[in-house]
Amino acid sequence: MKLIFSLLSFFILGTAVAQEKPEGLFINSKAPDFALKDQYGATVTLKDLRKKGPTVLLFYRGSWCPYCNREMKAFQDSLSLILTKGAQLIAITPEAKEGIDSMVQKNGVVFPVLYDEGAKTLQAYQVAFKVDDRTVNRYKMGGIDLLKANKTKEAVLPVPAVYIINTEGTVTYRYFDENYKRRVSVAEIVKNIK
Repeated sequence: MKLIFSLLSFFILGTAVAQEKPEGLFINSKAPDFALKDQYGATVTLKDLRKKGPTVLLFYRGSWCPYCNREMKAFQDSLSLILTKGAQLIAITPEAKEGIDSMVQKNGVVFPVLYDEGAKTLQAYQVAFKVDDRTVNRYKMGGIDLLKANKTKEAVLPVPAVYIINTEGTVTYRYFDENYKRRVSVAEIVKNIK
């Protein structure tokens, strides 16, 4: 009996831990709508974006992340390739306006960059994960205060992810990699815009 209880407890605990790990949306999933402010203070909704054509939706961690900056610069430099395919590009971050402004200026970004206050959109797209206290402290010692940068009480970051969403609101392409050092190429995204 004790063995069965132990195995059952292990299974339940293992399942609970596994459910906390983000998996991202999958192809053919319905993309949740959102209404977020961009770097200019305008409200951007997925519903309105979909009326214009396919949407390339990029999630990034923050202006302090060198891999994110390289990715944002690459997408800005190749923005015309995305626009030529009739699509639009937007980025979403949990980082507050000051960080967004810094990233936009540093990389010359002109496409909408949206602040996901409270990480609700990150959670809806299943890319959010809670940063453990040890990592938060390590970042802080390195000069990055996630709680201050994101204006939150809990440190949440997105797994770097890129989705292509069609005009019906369906995910037609997904890039999702927990290794924040690996990013999808712009060429791969452009190839998959339909």
